[in-house]
Amino acid sequence: MEANVSLVPSITPSSSDPSGRVDTWPTKVEKLEKLHSSEMYEMIHNHLALILGPRMGDLASVAQISKLRVGQVYAASVMYGYFLKRVDQRFQLEKSMKILPGGLDDSKTSVEQPENVTFKAVSSHPEVGSFAGGVSAKGFGSEIKPSRLRTYVMSFDSETLQRYATIRSREAVGIIEKHTEALFGKPEIVITPEGTVDSSKDEQIKISFGGMKRLVLEAVTFGSFLWDVESHVDARYHFVLN
Repeated sequence: MEANVSLVPSITPSSSDPSGRVDTWPTKVEKLEKLHSSEMYEMIHNHLALILGPRMGDLASVAQISKLRVGQVYAASVMYGYFLKRVDQRFQLEKSMKILPGGLDDSKTSVEQPENVTFKAVSSHPEVGSFAGGVSAKGFGSEIKPSRLRTYVMSFDSETLQRYATIRSREAVGIIEKHTEALFGKPEIVITPEGTVDSSKDEQIKISFGGMKRLVLEAVTFGSFLWDVESHVDARYHFVLN
């Protein structure tokens, strides 16, 4: 479980960058990419494409964006990484035993992205909802590529998909919440008398699309490691409620 990749520090404007960008950390993208199986990385790449859209090829561009929004994407990506590692573990086992469902090698695989699994997990854990709630990859609009692992996921029935999308322990949910707050601060969400969200206190930050890619990759990797650690600890202390 050793990655040898430092996590990004708390998200604040850098005094050393005259533009006020927050992403002055090393990219480490290649190291993060190599921590995943090829099938899992195909899903991660599509997740990145859904978030970054056409800016995937223009990572040097800088955008001003809501800090809360970036925090939402980060928390949702942690949950997605947790889900992907859980599914990939089962996929790799069935692959090694040669018992994968038929048709996974067919080039005409479905291009439907099961991104909703992350948001089902969010709805199951309102503790993290202030960050991850309301995030939907569909809003970013980008074409995704077929992959064997996606086709495998789409073969699940709704009950199995929901089970795999749910974070199993309160401890894991607490770690996601505390880690996200450590990066982005505790979100101040104010509801107006009219029932709308008052965004006047929502801080705007400047971040490059390369920085966003690094953040999302880290978040997905953090989620996958969280699954590993939770499983390792549960094997000894049996704290997960199945």
